Amino acid sequence: QVQLVESGGGLVQTGGSLKLSCAASGRTFSTYAMGWFRQAPGKEREFVAAVDWSGGGTFYADSVKGRFTISRDNTKKTVYLQMISLKPEETAIYYCAASIHPYRANADEYAYWGQGTLVTVSS
Repeated sequence: QVQLVESGGGLVQTGGSLKLSCAASGRTFSTYAMGWFRQAPGKEREFVAAVDWSGGGTFYADSVKGRFTISRDNTKKTVYLQMISLKPEETAIYYCAASIHPYRANADEYAYWGQGTLVTVSS
């Protein structure tokens, strides 16, 4: 089992950057693939990015390719989401999640979730 706590959200202007962190507790972090999702007000939760167990493989939603970078540090039990060139429509609560399967875009395949961190992009 793993517990996840996101941080790093906040208010940023259009075109700005932000780096989210997700700290995990538990001894098995390195055995989980990780993902980031987001949910905007009134919308369904959507996949953003995923990283495999080692951090060597990544997978992105088309909408964020080239602007977002997911990474992880297993020694710190932390996964990151670096975001640049942010857009107002990317205002959402961002969640990290853990899965036993890598590169999954379906939220149902993630067993553990954090509480989320709010990112607000002002226009």
